[in-house]
Amino acid sequence: MARDNNGIVDDFRDTIDMVKRYARQETVDPLRGLGRYLGYGLIGSLLLALGVLLLGMSALRALQFETGDVFDGNWSWVPYVIVAVGMGIVIALAIVAISRYPQGSR
Repeated sequence: MARDNNGIVDDFRDTIDMVKRYARQETVDPLRGLGRYLGYGLIGSLLLALGVLLLGMSALRALQFETGDVFDGNWSWVPYVIVAVGMGIVIALAIVAISRYPQGSR
């Protein structure tokens, strides 16, 4: 009879161990993969934002210094408006591209 109780206890421990491994396999491991995916996405989006910002600044400096006397004096504000409109267009294109695929449709 003691032998049967040990068998039941061992089966119970094995069942608990199996449930723990299954829970870890179905929750923790996918979350690790998701965290890695989100990390790379965050780094990529930050680098992309930095690149767009630097391109906007270079466009501003090019308009200010490479156009000669066109934007001097009372017209010195025009390069800022041109770059702001250009950045607005880039933002609008990004929003259109993001909204083209609603969440969960991929």
